[in-house]
Amino acid sequence: MAEHNLAEHFAAYSKWRKALVDTITDYRGWLAEHELNDTQTDLRIQHLIDRLYGDKLNVAFVAEFSRGKSELINALLFADCGRRVLPSSAGRTTMCPTELRYDPDQPTALLLLPIGTRATDITTAEYKRDLTAWQVQPFDATSGDAMIETFRQVSRTRRVPVEEAERYGLYDPGNESDAMVLNDDGTVDIPCWRYAIINYPHPLLQQGLVILDTPGLNAIGTEPELTLNMLPNAHAVLFILAADTGVTRSEAEVWRHHISGARWRQKGRMAVLNKIDGLWDELKSDEEVDRNIARQVASCAELLELQPDRIYPVSAQKGLLAKIGKDAALLAKSRLPALEQALSEELIQAKKEIVRDGTESEIADLLAHSGTILEARLRGMEAQLEELKGLRGKNADVVQHMMDKAEAERNNFEQAVQHVQAVRRVFARHSEQLFAHLGMDRLRSEVVKTRRTMLDANFTKTIRAAMEAFFRDINDWMARSDERIAEIRSMMEAMYHRHAQEYGMAAVALPAFSVDRYRQELARLERAYKERFDTTLNMLTHEKMTLTSRFFETLAMRVIEVYDLANREATEWLRAVMAPMEAQVREQQLQLHRRLDSIRRIHQATDTLEERITELEHAADEVRQQFAELGVIRLHVGNALALGPATGGAALAA
Repeated sequence: MAEHNLAEHFAAYSKWRKALVDTITDYRGWLAEHELNDTQTDLRIQHLIDRLYGDKLNVAFVAEFSRGKSELINALLFADCGRRVLPSSAGRTTMCPTELRYDPDQPTALLLLPIGTRATDITTAEYKRDLTAWQVQPFDATSGDAMIETFRQVSRTRRVPVEEAERYGLYDPGNESDAMVLNDDGTVDIPCWRYAIINYPHPLLQQGLVILDTPGLNAIGTEPELTLNMLPNAHAVLFILAADTGVTRSEAEVWRHHISGARWRQKGRMAVLNKIDGLWDELKSDEEVDRNIARQVASCAELLELQPDRIYPVSAQKGLLAKIGKDAALLAKSRLPALEQALSEELIQAKKEIVRDGTESEIADLLAHSGTILEARLRGMEAQLEELKGLRGKNADVVQHMMDKAEAERNNFEQAVQHVQAVRRVFARHSEQLFAHLGMDRLRSEVVKTRRTMLDANFTKTIRAAMEAFFRDINDWMARSDERIAEIRSMMEAMYHRHAQEYGMAAVALPAFSVDRYRQELARLERAYKERFDTTLNMLTHEKMTLTSRFFETLAMRVIEVYDLANREATEWLRAVMAPMEAQVREQQLQLHRRLDSIRRIHQATDTLEERITELEHAADEVRQQFAELGVIRLHVGNALALGPATGGAALAA
């Protein structure tokens, strides 16, 4: 069978991710055991674990109808079910965007969002957060017949007057192709549903895979969320063509405007030339058939301006049949394994690298922080030992003098504590100024103002000016946020340098942070707006205004999501910047208190000098052992990041 089975690769990726979570969880337990954790550190670790647990792999399938999209999904992901999970037959089987996922907090069911919700300004993303508007149809995940019968719902249509279709943005009388679908009685067939979610406990979906099955290419133009959010942010987009038709004009336009990796991202965008079994011919040799397929691939590559090796010829139907029947020869002939290999090596490996890089920098900073605390702890103990050993053979007056000196040093260190409190106040003001630029309330007010201007507009020029002002403002806020971040970093570096010089604290390398990647996403959204405006709003009509309003709502929702992500990351960064200073001050205070207590007990003859020296030597040895354990933890974390589950949490626990 397939050497590069996509399901197996994704399962291996999920095991790697789980092992990484186990390793980090063990590290957190070790911190608690040795009293090295604090509130901020625990919050950072929990955030890291939550991020890994919530990690998703989003794959979108895009095609004109009858290209075999649903069959390809069945062949790639659900062949182990022994039958077709998604309906696949001649004609249109997917009438609305359909998302396959698994959320254990939701019932195993098909969730359907009625098409009438398109008449509102509420985006699909907002409806996903409140499921009251959805129709929920539970199904038995153990019954293939029940699943197939339930999933047929996504194919349902209904006949409505033209005016209703226009209100939903599904019919434009000025569009020739729309006019062609007009029924004899003047009605239009439209989907029953705006969006469908299949919440299904398939092993791959349980591990975080999310599949987006899009309807025909006309949906790309009428559902802004597809073009603004879902497709650009999918980790992979498979653009499915048919071997018998090649690339049509509409397919070439959708590829160039909405999918092409040259526009948004280089990786994860590939074309699939499906139904190559239609080119199989028993009267021709295998070499002749291969040449025919190669010519069709070359033709598609030229029209899509894509390298030929980025187009994968397959027969999804024969591949599914081969997997179910365990026919290795037919599977090889279907060429499905080559597509699975490409997805495994490019998509899953790239996703793993993204997760690894993001986790690696965060965990490295946490480990460095733990090392800094241990260094301060050991340094304090060694200073105490040197001081106590110097008391050997000394009289009570010398011990009293030493105690007075330690008391004075503790009082002097209170200045450092007060300085940290002052730094914290300044830091809080800078943080408030940062969040004033990234403020969600301010952004939402800007969205409301822009929406009102657009709705009141009578001229295209007014709408254009409102949108340009919207992007000008939010881009300016992001730029000012980056300036404030640089100021905070500079201030804190100076503070750490001063504390290292005046109070003997360890130097700290502050983590880097910038909102640049969020600014890039805003730039992408602005480009999408300009293209949309220039192509669909040459004149102000009711239909185009409806679509433009819906487009803005979707765009605004995406901008809010971008700002929310930037807010959360900024919050995590601010915690990471301040935590080392507070932890070092807390540790130094503790060491000074212990030092004074030791000398006082010796002075009062409640402890002998040698007993205390022995006790401290033992404690210092324990800290050195903790240093060694931290080194082992660092090694296990590195192994878990690089090598996968075999060297993950189990190794650390051992």
